[in-house]
Amino acid sequence: MRKVLHYLLILLLIVSFIPLKGNAKEDGHHDVELWNAVKPLNTTVTFLNTGAHPDDERSDFLAYLSRGLGVKTSSLIANRGEGGQNEIGTELDNGLGIIRSNEMIEAAKITGVKAYHLSETTSDPIYDFGFSKSPDETLEKWGEELTYERFIRFIRTYQPDIVMPSFRDVESQHGHHRAITILSEQAFEDAADPTVFPEQLEEGLSTWQVKKLYLPAESEETATTSIEIGDYDPVYEMTYPQLGEESRYMHKSQGMGRDIPAEPRQTHLELIKEAVHTDYPNELFAGIPYNFNEWAEIVPAKNVKTQLNKLQQKLDEIVELYPDREAILSVSQSAHKDVKRIQKLVGKAKMSSDLKNDLLHKLELKEEQLHEVSFAASSLHMEMEINTEVLTPGSEGQVTMTITNEGNQKIKHIDATLVTPESWGGDRTQKVKHLKPNESKKVTFDIRVPEDEPYYAPYDESTLMGKVEFKEKGQTSGKLIEFNRTVAVLPELSVAPSPENLTINTADIQEEIPVKVQVKNYYNGKKDAIVSLNLPEGWTSNPVEKEVSFTEQHEIEEVTFTVSPPSDITEGDYSFDVFAEANGAIFDTTVQKISYDHIKDSYFQYPATVNTVAFELLLPNNLKVGYIESGFDEVADYLIDTGMDVTKLTEADLASGDLTQYDAIVTGIRAYLSRPDLAENNERLLEYVESGGHYVVQYHKPDDNWNTDTTAPYPLEIGNPSIQWRVTDVHAEVTLTQPEHKLFNYPNEITNHDWDNWVQERGLYFPMNWDERYETLVSMADPDEDPFTSGILLAEYGEGTYLYTNLVFYRQIDNQVPGAYRVFTNLISYGVE
Repeated sequence: MRKVLHYLLILLLIVSFIPLKGNAKEDGHHDVELWNAVKPLNTTVTFLNTGAHPDDERSDFLAYLSRGLGVKTSSLIANRGEGGQNEIGTELDNGLGIIRSNEMIEAAKITGVKAYHLSETTSDPIYDFGFSKSPDETLEKWGEELTYERFIRFIRTYQPDIVMPSFRDVESQHGHHRAITILSEQAFEDAADPTVFPEQLEEGLSTWQVKKLYLPAESEETATTSIEIGDYDPVYEMTYPQLGEESRYMHKSQGMGRDIPAEPRQTHLELIKEAVHTDYPNELFAGIPYNFNEWAEIVPAKNVKTQLNKLQQKLDEIVELYPDREAILSVSQSAHKDVKRIQKLVGKAKMSSDLKNDLLHKLELKEEQLHEVSFAASSLHMEMEINTEVLTPGSEGQVTMTITNEGNQKIKHIDATLVTPESWGGDRTQKVKHLKPNESKKVTFDIRVPEDEPYYAPYDESTLMGKVEFKEKGQTSGKLIEFNRTVAVLPELSVAPSPENLTINTADIQEEIPVKVQVKNYYNGKKDAIVSLNLPEGWTSNPVEKEVSFTEQHEIEEVTFTVSPPSDITEGDYSFDVFAEANGAIFDTTVQKISYDHIKDSYFQYPATVNTVAFELLLPNNLKVGYIESGFDEVADYLIDTGMDVTKLTEADLASGDLTQYDAIVTGIRAYLSRPDLAENNERLLEYVESGGHYVVQYHKPDDNWNTDTTAPYPLEIGNPSIQWRVTDVHAEVTLTQPEHKLFNYPNEITNHDWDNWVQERGLYFPMNWDERYETLVSMADPDEDPFTSGILLAEYGEGTYLYTNLVFYRQIDNQVPGAYRVFTNLISYGVE
């Protein structure tokens, strides 16, 4: 049977290159929505891909499984990618994690994959703390017990037949990747062991035995299974790898996605563990019932056997009826009733508890899929609108649902429901009754938000959703619908100070520091508030407080305070909070709206604090700096806040401006990638150096429009692969190889303490080869590794100097690490007396 199925699959793949006749809608295009729903009826297999970060999913293979075969496919991702790099904006940490999580959702929609995360909140310990070379370090920081408990809980809930981590546990891999692979392998036995996290069983979960565990094979030669996935699918009008790349384009913050040709591609897998026995070990699904016909072969109860075969026959008929929505609706409703009847038969049948639980789970999944099929076939379409997308505790609103029958048959017994938390109360279901073809009806719901309603959390399920149900052939089917745009419950006022990070230079204390506070009104109506600062002892502000008034929702008022620190302030932390008081309530959080075209809007709420650090930073007199912003860091603004004279260079400046007016020119991180004008005018920058200028280039990746031979004045090759050319230990000892060098003595005397309290990592993409004319100035290494000496490279070129550094100053400056400010100031002050 298995071999016959194998050859049938090959035949189907060959036929897939032939244009289908009769399977297209009248306009010549395929009914993709319907096909996405009916295709999974072919199989009962479930597949789980595990990874550490959003974009770790094996998109090409998952597209093949989900869209090509109809296998129920999911990705389980550990964290939110908070420690990654942002190629579309300046958000880092939680802001970036929110972006990447939403990108994962959009990517998964394209491949038909459901995305899950172990990390549950923005303060979750399962956090992307940056690159790790060790799975032990990773699990120690995440909390191994917590991480593994959630992992086992997910396996027992989702109940996958096959699990495949995206990466192997090898030293050349990211420690986060390795940790998830290790847990995946352990869970193969432990999820089926009732002594492992027994409290989960007391909560109602059952043990689950994964049938097979695969890893990506090291090579074709070591693979136990090789699968051709490069076939063209006429429904999607592309190959599965191309479909996978379409999904990867959604990971824009990571610069993912590329155009690839339609060509053969194989996925090579290595079978690591199995709990089934088969005569065909090289087949992915061998030993796992592929559909209900194969379930019938292993079920002992004859009445159940017969019904399972009939059910699969009906499910296959639904797929064959594509794209006839009217015919599919009738058969799918009938199949839905069959599933319910078989579930009762299985519950009473004599068979092992494990077999019974497995089969009941498959029937539950098929019931969910038939809901999707019936709703798609009904051609019902619902649009939801709300009079305000931002709600506040105690506020009222109105939701309008428009239900349209876009099909060719009358749909009966339609109900529309607004799904809200129970505490919201009210009648949430309205009868629409019947809809004729092309007929629309509207229903409205009045809502009132409870006074104690929790605020929007970016990783929680939507607070408001719609549900449409209809009854056909005695069977009710329905679907949950989300708003096209984010609806959020937010505080009445958002208070956002600027700057959020404030540095006080004790070498030249500013007597008056402007602090702007932007107050945004989310309350739907008039609102008055008093804004003030909770300053440290000895600090003053002018004014002490300021009144703001709003008449409409989303209005913004900005007030400016002049803050004066004590004249004798010493080094230390002097952070202070900003707040607004309205009607006796205190509002002391910033609501950051995260909005990009390729994902739904999100909001991130955090304390309205001006993080203030005082330290000594010596600056050369009259130092003038030109900064080439990349859009990936905010270093220029932080340098300006210290009192440094910094000009942000425009395209016109680089193309024709007078560069000689600057003592130093500095690039933002990866500026050659984000600023095409920089690459175009690179010769002008080198001429600037040759004429006596000082040019400081911050870190780049090898593919950031970086030419090893021509970008820098002398050959400089950026390290690749990344894992081999970085120092992740923030406590790694830094040795100054030339401590007497002016670079470490002017204007600030650099000591060992300047390397204290660094965050996330020391440096990444250390240069791997460089011309002998570059001086090496620092040495550092992760534990048990050879040191890198290329963290700061300095070369004379003509009358000037060129400096390249891959140390992550942008993260340190963003986190107000005093030593990083001092070292970086020295780097850009070199050559200035």
